[in-house]
Amino acid sequence: MRVPLPWLREYCDPDLDVAAIEERLTMTGTKVEAIHQHGVPSTDHFLIGHVLSAEPHPDADRLKVCMVDIGEESGPATIVCGAPNVAAGQTVAVARPGALMPGGQRLGSAKLRGIVSDGMILAASELALDFGGDLQKGIMVFDELMADAVLAPGTPLADVLPIAMSVIELEITPNRPDCLGVYGVARELHAATGAPLATEPWLEDPGSAGPLSGVEVRVECPDLCPRFTARAFENVTIAPSPMWLKARLAAAGQRSINTVVDITNYVMLLTAQPLHAFDLDRVAGGRLTVRRAATGEAIDTLDGQTRILDEEMVVIEDGDGPTSIAGVMGGARSEVEPGTTRVLLEVATWSGPNIHRTSWALALRSEASGRFEKGLQPEQCMHAQAVATRLMRELCGATVAPGTIDVGPDPAPAAVIRLREERVRAILGVPVARERQREILQALAFTVAETPDGLDVEVPAVRRADVTREVDLIEEVARIDGLERLPATLPARRGAAGRLTHPQRVRRAAEDAMAGRGLHEVVGWSFTEPALLDRLRLPADHAMRRVVALENPLSDGQSIMRPTLLGSLLDAARHNVARNGPDVAIFESGTVYRAAEDPTNPLAGEHHALGALLTGELAPRSWRGAAGEADLFAAKALLEALLDRFHVQWSVEPRSWPFLHPGRSAAVLCGERALGFLGEVHPLVAGAWDLQRTAAFAIDLGMLAEAAPELVSFTPFGSFPSLRQDLAVTLPRAVPVAELLALVRGAAGELLETTRVFDVYEGEQVGEGRRSLALALSFRDLERTLTDEDVAPVRERIVAAVSGIGGELRG
Repeated sequence: MRVPLPWLREYCDPDLDVAAIEERLTMTGTKVEAIHQHGVPSTDHFLIGHVLSAEPHPDADRLKVCMVDIGEESGPATIVCGAPNVAAGQTVAVARPGALMPGGQRLGSAKLRGIVSDGMILAASELALDFGGDLQKGIMVFDELMADAVLAPGTPLADVLPIAMSVIELEITPNRPDCLGVYGVARELHAATGAPLATEPWLEDPGSAGPLSGVEVRVECPDLCPRFTARAFENVTIAPSPMWLKARLAAAGQRSINTVVDITNYVMLLTAQPLHAFDLDRVAGGRLTVRRAATGEAIDTLDGQTRILDEEMVVIEDGDGPTSIAGVMGGARSEVEPGTTRVLLEVATWSGPNIHRTSWALALRSEASGRFEKGLQPEQCMHAQAVATRLMRELCGATVAPGTIDVGPDPAPAAVIRLREERVRAILGVPVARERQREILQALAFTVAETPDGLDVEVPAVRRADVTREVDLIEEVARIDGLERLPATLPARRGAAGRLTHPQRVRRAAEDAMAGRGLHEVVGWSFTEPALLDRLRLPADHAMRRVVALENPLSDGQSIMRPTLLGSLLDAARHNVARNGPDVAIFESGTVYRAAEDPTNPLAGEHHALGALLTGELAPRSWRGAAGEADLFAAKALLEALLDRFHVQWSVEPRSWPFLHPGRSAAVLCGERALGFLGEVHPLVAGAWDLQRTAAFAIDLGMLAEAAPELVSFTPFGSFPSLRQDLAVTLPRAVPVAELLALVRGAAGELLETTRVFDVYEGEQVGEGRRSLALALSFRDLERTLTDEDVAPVRERIVAAVSGIGGELRG
């Protein structure tokens, strides 16, 4: 919403500059997005001039040498002008040397083909103004634009034409459609600053109530059209709008068309209520019907397009068919033309959700639809009719036909809400004097009456949809009184005991574990593109292909919910590697989404996951050499540090994943349940993200929380020393080390405290297809010191168990 500051000051003019106005509006909830300068930065050195002569330039075919009276005692100024329409006798706009032009350049005297020009004769475009029509084609000639005005040479141009004004661009929230009109913003400024507010511009209505002869309106869908009003005007003169109206529309971002169309746009900008003008002579049968459209019905709209409608949309039709799409755009068949002499002015209220759907379905947004979809109130119809009727008489010389068509139920009774003084203090944390509450609410057009414990507040019609509860009134008081003045207080607690749930504690501990290992946390989008599934090489029957698709995506690239964290981790890694950060160690904790096979519970596959990714070197190079690169074992070490923290029994099992390197991938198991995956990213997948060797894992944190004990029992440290024995065995290379270690632990029993592999050897001495593994076994008894004789039987059981999987003791 663009609001020209002079127009706003016409209704509320605080003694503040534009920056202070911006601050007050923003701090009270009407956010100022930007302040624009419309026209020139300064009005100095812009004057009215009278062209005394315009002779051809002796050395240029397209230039004329003009003598221009600018009201100075030194005589006329010589100005070289290239406009084709410049001629002697014209009253024109002149910029003198020293004038600051819209681009920031300061005008000076210039020699053009040997003749010094002391200024410029101006076109509207050279003032950065867009008044529309013929004004943009050459210099401005005030004898044609303002035939009745007497303009003396030397008159400041700003006295004749608004050539410089500040324009405030506002971001209006959807709950405040009343602020999509200048007067609504003025009311906010009045409440925020205390400056006087002019009377409502619709209080005086030149029209009359009663039946309107010769016109009939029928509303067949009152649920979608709560109110429809219409007035007729005779003897209408269609002409260019006066300069003040063109200037206001241009500053507000509207293009000037003609008086009637400009009046509808001006009134909409003032009152927030859109209007539509029909050529009454082109309304077939003098009858309008508001109805739902038929599926496949077509209409030619004012933008020259043919729109195909459906049964959820609303049209206004006459005796020959649809003339406009209700609340969105008028039709070409009954639009106002230069020869129009009779106008039917329609002002209606439409269902906001229906207008929003229609606008979205047709990909057709307009100033009208943007207002209707936010929920205007039926009472605003007559606000717009009153202002438009006055302007139609003043600017078009129109005669108002007696009567007003008004179809719709009687206005809803005003809501009265009790505002308790104690409740205000409880919600805000500080008291606000009752008199101050009254002052604020009355400034915002609420009607207030005293009660023993507070105020009875009657809500104005324009705020009916926004203010429905006592807390809404408290919000109004707080934002105008000053949210920045409220102290920082904690909300009242009534026996609440804040404590994280077990899954929440597991989630936080897992994130802390990753950060403690030096990984950086990333946050990726929950939305992703369907092409991710192909880039991860997922076959058609893979579980991750059961995606949750969005019905109304922001774009094709964000049309499904992510089925895995791996995609966003790869995106983050590529982003860093492409910016000269080749060594990446990151993790993400977030929700992944997979559609369940049961259609009644489509999000059963949704869970919170934790994923980590490593690429590049594990640590910066030093004088001791490289620290190693990211691989399967580095990722497994991270996973081990994570899972051991939660005291769960877990293991890894070789398993293939489409996006992981074959032979370097595994499933992470917790008991019999698959917790996630671990491995090196498939080279084709890594290459799709422009990455080299990359390792990753991802686990289901919800499943981890189920397996992790809420309370961990303390196990005392033994006071007796441990006994270490080393054992070297040869095994077929196909036997996983994890299987060997599990077998050793099972055979050893309780005396075995720890076991680890400290050496691996492959070569001729152990035979082809076999390898030697050296194990360090640590034994301990909590009640005595062990000897070799105590451990010998355990060692024999281990050797026997190993032989069962093709293993042999290496001498």
